[in-house]
Amino acid sequence: MHVHAAESETPIQIEVRGSATQYDARREDTSTRIVVTQEEIRKYGDGTLADVLKRQPGISISGGAAGRGGEIRMRGLGAGYTQILLNGTPAPGNFTLDSLAPELVEKIEIQRAATADLSAQAIAGSINIILKRKVQSAQRELKLRAEHSNVFFSPGATLQMSDKAERMSYTVGAEVRNGRFEQAYEQLEDGWDGAGRQVLQRKVARQNNGSFRSLSLTPRINWTLRNGDTLSWQSFVRSQRSHSQSEGTWSATPAEALPAYPFDRSRPEDQRSQLRTDLTWNRTLEQGQKLEAKFGLDAGRQRSREHDAGYGQARQPRLDRDVRNANDGRGATSTGKYSETYESGHQFSAGWDVAQQSSEVARDSLETLDPGAAPTPEQRRYDATLRRLAVYAQDEWSITPRWSTYLGLRWESRRSRSAGSDFGAIGNATNVLSPIIQSLWKLPDSKQDQLRLALSRTYRGEDLERLMPRVTRSLNNSQVAPDRTGNPALQPELAWGIDAALERYGSDGAQMSVAVYARRISNYIHDDTKQVQGRWLALPVNDGRAQSRGIEFDAKFPLRSLLPTVDKVDMRFNLTRNWSSVSNVPGPDNRLASQTPLTANAGLDYRFNASVSGGANFTYRSGGPQRLSASTSSYSSVKRELDMYALWKLAPRAQLRVTAVNLLAEPATEVTRYTDSGGSLRNTAVYPFSAILRLTLELQL
Repeated sequence: MHVHAAESETPIQIEVRGSATQYDARREDTSTRIVVTQEEIRKYGDGTLADVLKRQPGISISGGAAGRGGEIRMRGLGAGYTQILLNGTPAPGNFTLDSLAPELVEKIEIQRAATADLSAQAIAGSINIILKRKVQSAQRELKLRAEHSNVFFSPGATLQMSDKAERMSYTVGAEVRNGRFEQAYEQLEDGWDGAGRQVLQRKVARQNNGSFRSLSLTPRINWTLRNGDTLSWQSFVRSQRSHSQSEGTWSATPAEALPAYPFDRSRPEDQRSQLRTDLTWNRTLEQGQKLEAKFGLDAGRQRSREHDAGYGQARQPRLDRDVRNANDGRGATSTGKYSETYESGHQFSAGWDVAQQSSEVARDSLETLDPGAAPTPEQRRYDATLRRLAVYAQDEWSITPRWSTYLGLRWESRRSRSAGSDFGAIGNATNVLSPIIQSLWKLPDSKQDQLRLALSRTYRGEDLERLMPRVTRSLNNSQVAPDRTGNPALQPELAWGIDAALERYGSDGAQMSVAVYARRISNYIHDDTKQVQGRWLALPVNDGRAQSRGIEFDAKFPLRSLLPTVDKVDMRFNLTRNWSSVSNVPGPDNRLASQTPLTANAGLDYRFNASVSGGANFTYRSGGPQRLSASTSSYSSVKRELDMYALWKLAPRAQLRVTAVNLLAEPATEVTRYTDSGGSLRNTAVYPFSAILRLTLELQL
């Protein structure tokens, strides 16, 4: 900006500085969201995004070893209740958070309530992973990492490069990783007859070992055209290879209670490749209106082989099964948005969202049941297609400086079709209309306090794998280790939900919030286990209604706000308590989808001096018993994790980050039980976990 004191005087140049990072989306946006910044993502030097997310309010990680990923759960719910987005678009079906290094991510948006411009497939909420977009001139950053525990070792490296030209800029990230692991654990099976007398006890000692290697690329190129339009091309490419071996040795009382194969061996091999690419066009019209269109393609290729062998008590061969699977997936997406801001305070937008996903599966097996017997070949072919069409409109209205509302309406149609060599074509069609209302009210006579309220309709739709009625067979088939199949007749779960939060924001980044939520769900989906042609089979079915509710507390603050003499310490604490019940599953403990009842985090960061900083975080996740259906139940143990990190700035362009993960190294216990009029069978597995030491050398080249 230039200001002239007089026509003959030299112009005085005034520089006005501002930064988008000063905008606090969590505080100012009408739609509720938590933004995990690049600083938070990098702080602990995490190996997976799951470890980044486990410290966030309302999020827990189920399954997986510490430092090696797991299922992401919001409000204790995963398995399709939590929507995972990649750059605002639903992630491909075979995408996992383990496949993306934290260094390749710019930020993560956690949305408790739905918005109309994103898919409403988010009963628990959405996690939107934004790949690197920001471009810095001539940036070259290299990270060398090594992870080690007594059962796991994995070296790796990431490289981030970016640069700018007159009308073009680019950024590209790459990660290579290698690893090997070994783990020993035990499973115990107990059986009782209909009168409650114990009739069997058998135990299997298992030894697993294997290795993997992977390569990930995330290139992005931005162009500014001569007419002012912008084009952005961004891709995610990943290739992974893995193989492992699992051996189990059974013992039993009485001896005749041994399973069909007292000694078993499984050798799976897996090769996966994945591509996701998007081209985005933006134009600003003369009156300030904006147009955006995005076109995307994704493709996945998986080749796997599993060689299963079963042996008798004298180690004589009794089963030899060689299964080869080929899975090819393809998809295309198209989204568009028109947006306009009015002087009356309205920010209106409308658009479309179209997608198609298809999967072709080939399964070839060769099975020999007895030595000398002729092998039995089997070939099966499956294909499935899922089409999604959605249109939406939304309006964010600043009614007064202290009160704003968000109104959204999304109509989404889903059409699926599956066919196979052993079943005819089956189609399914559903339509979901999702009205969404959100409101933000900054309380009178206060610069710190504000109240949020949201009402929404969301749904949970199954992926293609769960819609295909192909059978995956277990080796020692039983009530607690059944075969599994999909169900093309599944209808999506539908939910009405309400969210409310009271928030307080102080100085120096201090913030505190108390949030509550409730969901009422119809068409609840759970697995039904039953005998089919002499084998136990688990099939997903729609069955009744469910309810979920909870409360969440979250606080961050510098310790000097409580103790003025203590400087350089930042504190954080969050706690979430969840409750749920399912109408057609007898109680008690008839919770939704293995919902985690209680999660908590407590952490601190300390700046020793300009060169050294560090911190620690304690994570708690409760377990307990759960009824899954009228005949099946489960139990999981409490999970406690303590992580610590230290960062040394060795030179202006080099620093060393040391992280200790899961220092408590507590084992995990998982129990599955099946009960009917004939008796019950219980499977108990105890998995030992170990602490992980991670070293990361970060270099600015």
